[in-house]
Amino acid sequence: MAIRLTHMALLCAFGVAACAAPAKEGPKSASAKDNPSAEPADPYPSTYTPYPGRPTVVRNVTIFDGEGGRIDNGVIFFVSGKISSIGGPDTPIPADVAVFDGTGKYLTPGVIDIHSHLGDYPSPSVDALSDGNEMTSPVTPDVWAEHSIWPQDPGFSRALVNGGVTALQILPGSGNLFGGRGVTLKNVYARTMQGMKFPGAPYSLKMACGENPKRVYGERNTKPSTRMGNIAVDRQTWIKAREYQKKRAEGKEQTRDLAMETLADVLEGKILVHNHCYRADEMADVIDMSKEFGYKVTAFHHAVESYKIADLLKANGICSAMWADWYGFKMESYDGIRENIALVHNAGACAIVHSDDENGIQRLNQEAAKAIAAGRRMGINIPDEVAWEWLSYNPAKAMGIGDRTGSLKVGKMADIVLWNGNPFSVYTRPEKVWIDGAMMYDANDPKKRPVSDFELGQIGAGDVK
Repeated sequence: MAIRLTHMALLCAFGVAACAAPAKEGPKSASAKDNPSAEPADPYPSTYTPYPGRPTVVRNVTIFDGEGGRIDNGVIFFVSGKISSIGGPDTPIPADVAVFDGTGKYLTPGVIDIHSHLGDYPSPSVDALSDGNEMTSPVTPDVWAEHSIWPQDPGFSRALVNGGVTALQILPGSGNLFGGRGVTLKNVYARTMQGMKFPGAPYSLKMACGENPKRVYGERNTKPSTRMGNIAVDRQTWIKAREYQKKRAEGKEQTRDLAMETLADVLEGKILVHNHCYRADEMADVIDMSKEFGYKVTAFHHAVESYKIADLLKANGICSAMWADWYGFKMESYDGIRENIALVHNAGACAIVHSDDENGIQRLNQEAAKAIAAGRRMGINIPDEVAWEWLSYNPAKAMGIGDRTGSLKVGKMADIVLWNGNPFSVYTRPEKVWIDGAMMYDANDPKKRPVSDFELGQIGAGDVK
């Protein structure tokens, strides 16, 4: 008999808020109450409620803790959504808990994708669902990616089941210099974007440089059409943002401006800048511009030439979110090399493996494996457990959630993947995935194999024999 599992069926089966009364609206801040024109802290707050889990132990397992540590024959215990203890074979195991034997298997923090477009460029990839790029102006910091997110995107469940992805940052596209706000999600099934929204995660600002904006607007014979035009428009926009921010800080009355609100929050360190950029020289230009206007670049994305300026990136505390081997598909990617990630890591800078792709997100562990191999071929021997930082802790830090997830430490969220072998093997797949201590996927249990409602009725989709 075929079993079909929808988002709603799973939500109701777990007894979570989606099948209960709607969440109450949170209280408004005093400033918003006293001044209707004041900016709300977040007008679209998270309603995320963790699925109920149960006290769980995994033992006899090889553990990569996400911060470079490895425990052979390890034990981990998590309860109430948090990691309670982790250690070697002598770690005490409480009575009356679910115990899984991990002999021959590996356990890691969940994979975190810092650069995804799931939900705003969902599957099926048709124009009617293409909502990631507001290419009507080179400057659109007023738009928010979360307002395009379709929670039924089949890509979410595929990323969970095939890639062990437990959290991801959804960004606008790169057609504009200022693309808009990005948002961080928990990779859980929910009816609304707010039900997936990572509680307390800071917003991000997606910026872009290079070929994309100059091509898009150059073809329209408007500014920017050159790289110098890119920087000129950026700088003029930051000048305007600083004036807005100054008036806001002084409490001066001014008309609310959604674009300037976002940029003022960047200048005050409340929103993190994630900058699409390929070439080393352009990254250096952006670093100079950030110092001119007093903001910080959190991470350069794609960054195929980061290896050329790894020392500069380290000195400025900037992460590089990179592919393992995508290069040559356009001129600014021509100098991409397979050793990029290993070289950035070896220089002491922050290296991250990202997807930017609905298929790549399902195998980020394999992308990292390719980068490890490329490094070793040139004599950079990065241990597997250290390389896992690229997939969990480093992206978590760059997304402002590293204090809560991204590594297996006592007190952190139990966002965990049990792999059926070495996670850097092409033959390995997730066996079990927990988010906040709730088992969201079990390869051995047909009742724990999620599928999007949208895929039901498609040939072969949602049917488990």
